[in-house]
Amino acid sequence: MNSGKDHDTNSGVDRDTNSGTDRDMNSDRDRDTNTGTDHDANSAMDYDGHCAEIVHQAELLASCLTEQATDLTTTVPSCPDWNLAQLLRHLGETHRWVEDLVRTRATAPPPDTALRVLPRDTDRPPAEVAAWLTEGARLLADTLRSSGPDAEIWTPLPSGSPRFFARRMAHETVTHRADATLTLGRDFTIDRRVALDTLDEWMELGSLPEMFDYHPDRRELLGPGRTLHFHATDTPPEAAADWIVDLTGDTLAWRRTQEPAAVSVRAPLTDLLLLIYGRVPADNDTFEITGDAELLEFWLARVLFG
Repeated sequence: MNSGKDHDTNSGVDRDTNSGTDRDMNSDRDRDTNTGTDHDANSAMDYDGHCAEIVHQAELLASCLTEQATDLTTTVPSCPDWNLAQLLRHLGETHRWVEDLVRTRATAPPPDTALRVLPRDTDRPPAEVAAWLTEGARLLADTLRSSGPDAEIWTPLPSGSPRFFARRMAHETVTHRADATLTLGRDFTIDRRVALDTLDEWMELGSLPEMFDYHPDRRELLGPGRTLHFHATDTPPEAAADWIVDLTGDTLAWRRTQEPAAVSVRAPLTDLLLLIYGRVPADNDTFEITGDAELLEFWLARVLFG
């Protein structure tokens, strides 16, 4: 997280090629009941909610590792450069890196070698890794709560406070839980309010002007008539689960609204989240795509998470 170059504040290591993701998942044991947060889908998540969600998502991920025999050397389809052990180490070390940064009120990013240099082999059993992962998540959440949302610290993108990291780490944990869940052939589910906030954060970070500095090739997305509409088919109208990505101006822009677009994608909310974060491909029956499908693929290829 030393430059803020990526949606995943950890660098381009979290590359997702979208290949081989298994969508035939029979188990529903990975249900996200979101016991740590308010379930009102219409209210924005707050700082305490983000802190609670870091722990909740880590616990759900840990439960996947302990409910069945888990081979930690299994390749993660959505992060094919990593095996499952590397994915879990990356997430756990990221939690600890942020915890140290917030606790010490760092004004510059501390060394992040541990979350980037990830050995492929592991001699730690899944239950031990699960315990280590949840320990780090709880430590991070406790430190964030102790610091409060308004402490002055370094952040890789505009904020300068723990608010940035509370939200980012909640959704970082959501996304990597999805990676692990899909790797294990489970049915990834998530509370509606968390999914909405996860998608909103992705849109907000991706639309920051700084992204053109870090990713000059994203300027190629801009052009007349280039708009994308994402609609969640399984939410009530009051959830307002519609996102417009507007590429017609001088910058990337987005808004929560329903309006005509050059290409429209309709799918259940969780599937939209996985698509936009690059965890599943668009070419399956889950997604109803109308309009300029090439624009959708072009956009997805330029804005990969990580």
